[in-house]
Amino acid sequence: MEAGIAGFGFLCTAIGAVLSIAYTVFGIYTIIDAATKEPSEGNDKIIWILVILFAFGIGPLIYWFVRRPRRIEQYGQ
Repeated sequence: MEAGIAGFGFLCTAIGAVLSIAYTVFGIYTIIDAATKEPSEGNDKIIWILVILFAFGIGPLIYWFVRRPRRIEQYGQ
């Protein structure tokens, strides 16, 4: 019975590691997207990069679902 519990713990750890790596890659992608595609007018570009960096838990998701669609609608990129 103990082997089954240990196996489950390893599985949870492995899934957590994969999700953490995937979210980190997503965060890096959003930083690159903001740095390369945000317009250079005003401070929007630097503000969004700082939001993504300093609110890393939720920042990439806010950028992806709030700002990115608006930017694509306004600027087409």
